[in-house]
Amino acid sequence: MQNHRQSPLRTPLICKRPDLRRPYPVGGTALLGLLSMLCVQFGVALSVPTMDAFGTFSTIWLRLAWAAVILGLIVRPKLHRYSRTHWVAAGALGIAMAGMTLCLFSAIKRIPVGLTVTIAFLGPLTVATISARRLRTLLWPLLAVAGVPLLAHDHAGWIGDPIATLLAVGAAAGWGSYIVLMKKTGTLFNGLEGLSISLIVAALAVTPFGIAEHRLHVLLPQLAATAGLSLLVPLLPYALEMVALRHMPAASFGILMSLEPAIGALAGFVVLDQAMTALQFAGTVLVVSASLGVIVTSR
Repeated sequence: MQNHRQSPLRTPLICKRPDLRRPYPVGGTALLGLLSMLCVQFGVALSVPTMDAFGTFSTIWLRLAWAAVILGLIVRPKLHRYSRTHWVAAGALGIAMAGMTLCLFSAIKRIPVGLTVTIAFLGPLTVATISARRLRTLLWPLLAVAGVPLLAHDHAGWIGDPIATLLAVGAAAGWGSYIVLMKKTGTLFNGLEGLSISLIVAALAVTPFGIAEHRLHVLLPQLAATAGLSLLVPLLPYALEMVALRHMPAASFGILMSLEPAIGALAGFVVLDQAMTALQFAGTVLVVSASLGVIVTSR
């Protein structure tokens, strides 16, 4: 009788790359988004001292460069195998990343983290609103809209300045574009290859700004600080968001991001002692409720 048991050499399924497009539970996808937001906002707050010490643009540049190098070494993207469609999608995502990051961090140098993220959140909110197919779906963006202005009020009144506000609006445009392009890139590439290409493009796009600020005079403490910060922003959160967007509509993801202003305000308070007022806490409750709403209604 023949032995039909396969030898170890004939079990290719064991060695196949896991399918990252298999459905995730709604709670698991939301958890990826939450972890991403925590990394982003606390990473942003922790970056302020480094930017104060070494400069905003050079810090942004080195963070993106570190992220591009680290992920490139891990993923090893096959550059010669990509089509024009792949390059256009990844390149557009990289430009969106660069613009969003430059505007966001430049605004944070002028106004509190919570307010900056609140204004920038208009990008994801716009994506959620435009993509809505049912009238009742607009309830959650409207609830978040009601809470967003409350986060922009402190003990002295409404806060902000024109240049910082314009920068935050630029971050909003980049953020909204980032969500749409991240989803598209995630569906075109395997694994994190698309993100790797996009980070390379983003680092190259920011290079002129970094060199213009301090030329190529980079201190070892800045290299060390930006290497660590690059894990919090952008490497880990971008990877988490690419996986999450493979399993969640861009509209739902945009509404889930309504937690971001609240987390930004919390990070500003914990790391930078930027205290929140009663109105800001009320705004936090509203945007958190909007995020919980989208999780519940997605089931």
